Amino acid sequence: MGFEAFQLLWKKRDQYKIVLFLRPSAKNKKGFQKYEGEDLKIVWGDAQNREDVIKACRGIDWCLHTMALISPEADRRPEMAHVVNAQGTQYLVEAIEAEAPDRIKFVYIGSVAEYGDRLPPVHVGRTGDPILPSIFDYYAISKINGELTVMESKIRCRVSMRQTFIMIPGLFSLMDPIMFHQPIHSFMENITGRDAGRLLVKCLDMEEDSSFWGGYYNISGGPLCRTTFLEFLDTIYRMLGIDYRKVMDRNWFALKNFHMQFYEDSGKLNEYLHHWEGGYTMEDFFNAVWKKLPWYLKATAWSTKHIPPYKWLVQKITKGQLKKLCNKPDGTQYWIRHGEKAKINAFYGSLEKYKAIPGWEGELPSLDQNQPHQRLNHGYDETKEVLELDDLQKAAEFRGGLLTSDSWTGAMDEKLSWHCCQGHAFKLTPHSVLKGGHWCLDCIAPPWNYDAFLDKNRFASQVVNPVIAPSEQ
Repeated sequence: MGFEAFQLLWKKRDQYKIVLFLRPSAKNKKGFQKYEGEDLKIVWGDAQNREDVIKACRGIDWCLHTMALISPEADRRPEMAHVVNAQGTQYLVEAIEAEAPDRIKFVYIGSVAEYGDRLPPVHVGRTGDPILPSIFDYYAISKINGELTVMESKIRCRVSMRQTFIMIPGLFSLMDPIMFHQPIHSFMENITGRDAGRLLVKCLDMEEDSSFWGGYYNISGGPLCRTTFLEFLDTIYRMLGIDYRKVMDRNWFALKNFHMQFYEDSGKLNEYLHHWEGGYTMEDFFNAVWKKLPWYLKATAWSTKHIPPYKWLVQKITKGQLKKLCNKPDGTQYWIRHGEKAKINAFYGSLEKYKAIPGWEGELPSLDQNQPHQRLNHGYDETKEVLELDDLQKAAEFRGGLLTSDSWTGAMDEKLSWHCCQGHAFKLTPHSVLKGGHWCLDCIAPPWNYDAFLDKNRFASQVVNPVIAPSEQ
C-alpha cells in the first residue's frame, strides 16, 4: 500500500514535497536511492529510535502512516510487532503533538484483524462492532494499541482506516503456513494494492473541516471484491489446472479463530475518497494473477489441463509441497503432531472437533454470499443525533461494565473513566468506545481468556455466541 501510494505521489511531485521514513535495508537502499533528491527526502531510520521518528516528522503537514510489521512475521516476533506497530506509532504521535497537532494531519492504517473471528452468521460487519482479536493474533493486538494511540491523541485531524486483505497479482509469493489458519468458509471483501494506494493519496484532498476526520472506516474494494476463501482457493488452483481437493486435505484448514468478513459500511469511505473508481472485480484480479504468472507456470497449467498423467504428477508434487507447508512450526498439522493443545483449541475448538472434520466429500459449510447474518447490537440508540450521559451508561452496562465518570460535557472526544466486568479501570473517549468498538485493552490481551467475561459482556458475546433471529432465518 505504501509503495503504491508513493508511486502516485511521485507523479505529483510538482505539488508535494515528499518525505519517506525508511529502514536502511539493502532492499530499500536499492529501491529508493534512485529517487532521492530535490523532490524526495529520505529519512533513513528505525521505528525503535525516537529521534529518528522525530526527524522524519519535522516540518511535515501530513503523515500517511502505513508502517507496520505484519502477519505472519508479526506473530512470529510479537515483541517486534509491538515495538514497530504500537511503540513506533506512539513515537509518531508524540512527535506530531510536539511539532504542530493543530496543523499536521494524521492518517493511520489499522487492520480488519482487529475485529477477530467473524464467521457466519456474523460475517457482515461495520465499524463500532466489538474489537475482539483472534487468539494468538499479536499483530491485531499491536494494531489496536496503535489505533487507540492515534485516535485518543491531541492531533486535531486524525483518522483510522482498517485495511482488509490486499490482493497481490504475484499471489504465489505469499505461500505460508498462515494460509491454513483461515477457515474455508471465511467471507472476504478484499482490495487491490492500486486502489489501496489511491485512497491513501486521496486523503490529501480532505479539507481540515471535512467530516472525514475523526472517523473509523473499513477499507475494501467494495461488493465487487467479495468472495469466500474456498472459492478463492478453487479459482486460483483451477487456473493452474489443479483440483484443490487433490492437493490439500480439508482438516489442514482451521475451523475458526482468523478474521475477514464482508463490510456493510465500506462504501462510507468510498463516498469520501472515491477509490472504487473503475469498478475492479474479483474476475479482474484473477486475470491479473494469470497475466503475472511466469511462463513456466502457464506452461504447466496448459499441460495439466490437457495431459491427464501430467496433471496427476503435478497434483502429487503440489500436495507434497503444501503438506510440508502445513507441517512447519506455524502450521496446523505441526500443532496436531506435537499436541499443542492451546492452539488446537483456539483454531479447531478441540482435538475431537479436529478429528471429526470430514473429507472434501462431506457436507461443506454454506458459501452463499447472501445468507442471513446477524447485525451486531452496539448497546445504545444509534439513531440519536445527540447522546446523553445515560446513553453512555447503558452502553457500558451492555459491555458488562460501568461508566465511572459522573458527568460529561457531551463531547465525543472527552476522555471518561470506565470499569470493565473484570474490574480493570481505564480511560477512553465515547467516540472510541461507541464508534470504534474499543473497550478494555487488558481483557483482549494475552492470555486471551475470553471465557472469563463473555457471560457478562453482551457486546462481545454476540461475536462468540451469535444467534440469528427467527425472522432472519
